[in-house]
Amino acid sequence: MHADLDVCAEDIAAVFAAQQPVAAAWRSSTAAQRRERLRALRSALLARRQALYAAFAGDFGKPALEVELSELLPVVDEIAAAIAGLPRWMRPRKVSPTLLTLGTHAQIGYQPKGRCLIIGPWNYPVATVLGPLVSALAAGNTAILKPSEFTPQVNAVLRELLAEAFDPSEVAMVQGGVATAQRLLACPFDHVFFTGSPAVGRQVMAAAAAQLASVTLELGGKSPAIVDRSANLERAAQVLVWGKLVNAGQTCIAPDTLFVHREVRTALLQRCRELLAQRYGSSAAAVAASPDLARMIHVGHAARLAALIDEARAAGAELVAGGEHDVAQRFIAPTVLADVPEHARIAQEEIFGPVLPVVTFDHLDTVLAGLDAAAKPLALYLWSNDAAQVARVLARSSSGSVVVNHCLQQFMHTGLPFGGIGQSGIGSAHGIHGFKAFSHERAVLRGGRLLTARAFFPPYRGWQHRVATALTAWLARR
Repeated sequence: MHADLDVCAEDIAAVFAAQQPVAAAWRSSTAAQRRERLRALRSALLARRQALYAAFAGDFGKPALEVELSELLPVVDEIAAAIAGLPRWMRPRKVSPTLLTLGTHAQIGYQPKGRCLIIGPWNYPVATVLGPLVSALAAGNTAILKPSEFTPQVNAVLRELLAEAFDPSEVAMVQGGVATAQRLLACPFDHVFFTGSPAVGRQVMAAAAAQLASVTLELGGKSPAIVDRSANLERAAQVLVWGKLVNAGQTCIAPDTLFVHREVRTALLQRCRELLAQRYGSSAAAVAASPDLARMIHVGHAARLAALIDEARAAGAELVAGGEHDVAQRFIAPTVLADVPEHARIAQEEIFGPVLPVVTFDHLDTVLAGLDAAAKPLALYLWSNDAAQVARVLARSSSGSVVVNHCLQQFMHTGLPFGGIGQSGIGSAHGIHGFKAFSHERAVLRGGRLLTARAFFPPYRGWQHRVATALTAWLARR
């Protein structure tokens, strides 16, 4: 049997069943054994660096440097963090006894959940599939991976490297579309890790609920970026343009809407326009020919983005830069639109492309009130050198992460939990947080020589009740 399976329910059931005895055996696996699996994954991945460069170029024109920085490097970093941290992560954590458990010895142990399902999206088809796999393996689980059907060339390389590193009874890969995903979700997995849109995330969660499987949902939303009048405009422009256009904006934590203070609006937008010309070309033809700008994943996505741009301009938005598109070639030029009306579709939907709508503000509280009324985003970005303003945003906002005077870097930090809140996701990934997502925290309590519970054995007497109520009253005063 190969790591790449047909989509029929029988084959899915067969590989799922084959993983059951392995998952049971791996429950007692050591840190050394888990490290060996991680090293095997790393070796197979790095042996296919050039093949992955070519595959990404073929699927959607992603530059090789971006493949290295955003696909390979994060996975290798996750593996390094897990190899270094596993002995510490796996070590049971002692818990001090409470007043009511005097004489006992307690600890929290971390058990593998068992058989896990990882469903990845098309925008980062290596990092969003192999990254969670690293956490699953570190925690001692088996896994079935279902990558997106929109990246067939990358998937072919993934299939090869997984087949080299693992038997399908350990890690298997299933390809297919919606029907395949539905058949997978009908299996009683112990944990489901999904990266994708909130709409599909709801369906995944409903299917997992039918199996009583725990979930990690890495979703998305409209991640806002705020530039206040105290910001270093050069730094803000440099990082904004980069963060928005990595992977041609097809990034779940890319800045989705820019809120800029009126006093610095003109200067910031002018600098963004200059940087776009420097990095991608000063003419439409030059931008279209740039090797440093990826294409949209498919024609349908390009058509949607082109329509968002055209509708916003028709509604009165000012075109600051870009605007060109060639749907047949899946090309969308880096585009900045100022003063976008609130009712425009581009102001309501997650963009997921190289288009940045700009909203001018006079008072930060107005921006924060608007964000508070909207769905909680996966990321919030703030450029400010005013400590009071930074503190205000941190106190009044709710988001999966907050990044001050930078962009995207929270994803690269293996010590930070990466995840959303509300509609932007459930649970966290990366480092020890990913390890815990794929682990069951099991309470273990051992009775000691002192049997305090004996005082409350039947037959019950009045003095026992008086002691119990006195304990309750004493604890209530603390």
